[in-house]
Order: sequence, then C-alpha cells, then structure tokens
Amino acid sequence: EKQILNALPKMADAAQSMELKEAFETHRAQTGVHVQRLEEAFELLGKPADQKTCKAILGIIDEGREVMEELQGTDALDPGLLAGAQAVEHPEISRYGTMVTWAKTLGLDEVADLLALTLNEEEETDELLSEIAETTVNAAAA
Repeated sequence: EKQILNALPKMADAAQSMELKEAFETHRAQTGVHVQRLEEAFELLGKPADQKTCKAILGIIDEGREVMEELQGTDALDPGLLAGAQAVEHPEISRYGTMVTWAKTLGLDEVADLLALTLNEEEETDELLSEIAETTVNAAAA
C-alpha cells in the first residue's frame, strides 16, 4: 500500500482527463486509510507492521513510469495510466480477498472486518476505473 501511495500522486499529475485525475486523487486518500487499517490489523494481532517490498507491485509501478515517459503528451497516455492502475488493483483485490478469508477462518472477525472494508474499496476503485475507461478515456484516445 505504501508503494502505491507514493505512485498515485505522480499518476494524478500525469493524467490529462480530470475524471481520471480525480479518481487517482480519491484513491490516494483511500490508500492512506488502507495503510492505517493494516497497521490496526497488525496491532490487533499483536504483531509489528513491518513493511515488505512487493516485487510484483514494484514491477507494475515501474511499467507505469515507462508509460508516463513514452506516452507523455499523447492521447494514449490516459488509457495507459488507467491500464496500469487496474493492473495494481487486481493483485490487491486478490490478496485482500485471501486475507479476509484467512482471518474469518481463524476467527479473527475484527481483522476480517477491517480487511473487508479495504477489499470493498479496492473493488469499487476497479469498477470506477473500468467505467472511466469505457465512457471517457478510451473513446478520447480512439
């Protein structure tokens, strides 16, 4: 989440569509809350919330940087940014879904509830990005 938190302002700055820019800014605020929820979940577990580097997310973020460099100033920039953002959302949705299931299985209902809130927001963000792609960004680039 912290890696994504660092990337979202750059994506918002690069986005040409106001709708996409606002979606990135909104998700940045949500991601800050996601970090807080994870810290709270670890506290409930009595474990330190050590930061781990996710190589998969770093790779997707690096691809996003390349998209911003290569497509800057073109009509293809926003669709490229949007595709990168969804590439980040999908592994997050998968991982949060798994963690919710594990927490429920272990009887950690409070932890499961925290993680489920984040899962729901990640799914909503993915749906919003799809809507922006289908109604605005892709058509503008076509």
